[in-house]
Amino acid sequence: MDDEARNFQVAQIAELITNDKISLDEHDQKKLQKYIDYAKSEFQLSDDESMQLVNETFLYLKLTEAKDYDPLQQADKFGAGFS
Repeated sequence: MDDEARNFQVAQIAELITNDKISLDEHDQKKLQKYIDYAKSEFQLSDDESMQLVNETFLYLKLTEAKDYDPLQQADKFGAGFS
């Protein structure tokens, strides 16, 4: 999949999450299932691909919300292991 298509998918799910006012730290599988199901049906993705897309969307939203964020200095905040 090209970057443009992936970005479109992330933007669509980000809009849903934002409109639903879901916490960006949400871990309740029941609440996240709505977005996973949306990704599966809207973009014809597998369960694993849908979960990855939803996780990527939450990461994207966290990064866009962060001010003066340096991913190399604060990667552990998002569970990333940059070195």
